[in-house]
Parts: sequence; C-alpha cells; structure tokens
Amino acid sequence: MSRAEQAADRAALWVLAQEEESWSDADQREFNAWLGESDGNRTAYLRLRHSWKEADRISALGRSHPEAEERQEYRSALRWYAPVGLAASLMLAVGSTYLYRPEILTSPPEQVLADSYATPVGSRKVIAFGDGSKVELNTDSKVRTSVRSKKREVWLDQGEAFFEVAHKNGQPFIVHAGNRQITVLGTKFSVRRDGDKVTVSVLEGRVRVEDIQNGEAVRSSVIVGGDVAISRGPATLVAARSEQDVEDTLAWRQGMLSFDQSNLGEIAAEFNRYNSKKLIITDRQAATLRIGGMFPSNDPGAFARLLRDAYGLKVVETSTEVRISN
Repeated sequence: MSRAEQAADRAALWVLAQEEESWSDADQREFNAWLGESDGNRTAYLRLRHSWKEADRISALGRSHPEAEERQEYRSALRWYAPVGLAASLMLAVGSTYLYRPEILTSPPEQVLADSYATPVGSRKVIAFGDGSKVELNTDSKVRTSVRSKKREVWLDQGEAFFEVAHKNGQPFIVHAGNRQITVLGTKFSVRRDGDKVTVSVLEGRVRVEDIQNGEAVRSSVIVGGDVAISRGPATLVAARSEQDVEDTLAWRQGMLSFDQSNLGEIAAEFNRYNSKKLIITDRQAATLRIGGMFPSNDPGAFARLLRDAYGLKVVETSTEVRISN
C-alpha cells in the first residue's frame, strides 16, 4: 500500500471517529499530531471530510435538485476521488446519496487541487497564476501550488523559489516549507529549504514566518524588506540586512552567484547545486580561503580557473568534476 493510500485510510478513520460522541481532547491532540506530520495527511483528510459534508448537503437538498443534471460528469470526476481501503468504506458509508448523486464529485475542494512543478539541476522555471502572482523556481526545486479564487497556497517540497505575490484584500498567500509557514498579502520574497533549515529573504513588503507544530502555530516572526529569517528546529534567527544584500542572494535569477567573503568550501557547495560537474576542494587550507564576487552559476570550470590565476591554486578538471587544491 502506498503512502497516499495509507493516508487516505487513516483519514477515513479520523472522519468517522470525529462523528462519535466519545471524541475526546486526547483524540484531538493525537489527530492534530497526525495532521501535522505531512501535507499528504492533511490533503487526504480535507478531501474525505469535504466529501462527508457534501453528502449531508446533497441529502438535505433532495434528489429533485437541479444538480442531478450534472450526472454525466461522474466518470471524469472519479479520478479525483478514487477510493482505496478504508477510504472506500467511508465513501460507501455516506449512503445512497453517492450511489444516485455522483455529480457532487465534480467540484473537489480547492485546497486539494494542487499542481506540481519541478526543475532539474541547473534550470529555472517561472509559474504565473491567474491572480497576477508569480513563482520562480531555482535549480533542483519542487513545489505544489493551489492558487484559486478563495485560497492561495504553495508547498515548497524541495529547493528554492522566489515569490512575487499580487495583493488581494482578505486573501493571504501562504507558503508551506517543512514545519514553517510563511504568510503574506502582497510582497516579493524567497524561500529556500536545505534539509530542516528554511531561509526566508524579503525583498519588498513584509511576511509572517510561523513555526507549525501539531497543526498549530507556536511561534511567529514578522520580517520586512531587507530582513532574512533562518529557521532550524524550534529556533528562528532574524537578521536585518539591506535590500541590496537580498538582491545579491537572488542573483541566481539572472544566472549568477554572488558571494561576500564566503569560504571556498561553502562556495563549492553552492556551485554544486547548479551543476552536474562538481567542484571538489581537496584540502582544508584551500577550503577556508575567502572569496567575494559574482560568477556565472553554470560554469564551475571557469570559476576554478579564476582561482588558479588569482591565487595560484591547482586545478584538475575532468568531465565530471573540478578538483581544487593548494
């Protein structure tokens, strides 16, 4: 059984359990913990909960309601609610409403209509939304998006993205990155995930960064243009910089990498995010050399040759790697 199927089955149990009078505070805490484990759990639960509520609504309307005219859409709608395991039991438990009124499946809840986008190593991609917002993916990144008329959400599953959010009154734009949630109304900012480390850099406007535990926000920080928030585990550090500093960190949008006295080991790791040909620093002394400047992100060999010319470092280049040493 796949993870998605396991999540659907578990979600079905939660939906059924919540209908019981014996539902307790302890049950709620356990449910919140499960919900916060993954976006997949949350999506599975919202989907089935919506189906349950819609069944009640259609039952209340009665079978003579005009929605019956939409039955022909049933076949195409099934792909959104293909039930498995216990989830199938829940769909049947809704009763004859689903057997005779399948048209209620034609409008799945917006929060589960997530589109997926990804970039390979060394590539970028711009995603434009109908509300005027844009997301630009950096190298080796993955997002899921659900930007609809009533709710605007993006899940950054891997890598880095720059967001240019159009303002809409009363409709925040929410970015989920691990256990961090970034909420804005209209601004320009980037979010980067490195394992459990999440970095939020604000170019314009202001954003709220929240630590989400068991489905609830336990800590939050508000950062503005020029600020950078770095989160890892329960801690979040907010560094006040300048908008130019943030612009420099976004040089990747122009195919460049900017460094301000970074050590060569850190620089090599950054270049390696963008290239299949890897920079390898073979000794500790070379790794601690501090470098500043702006360089094309797609040519580690040219960068290494600059080091050779400027600092006398040894450079050995093959088809798969560039080795640098004193």
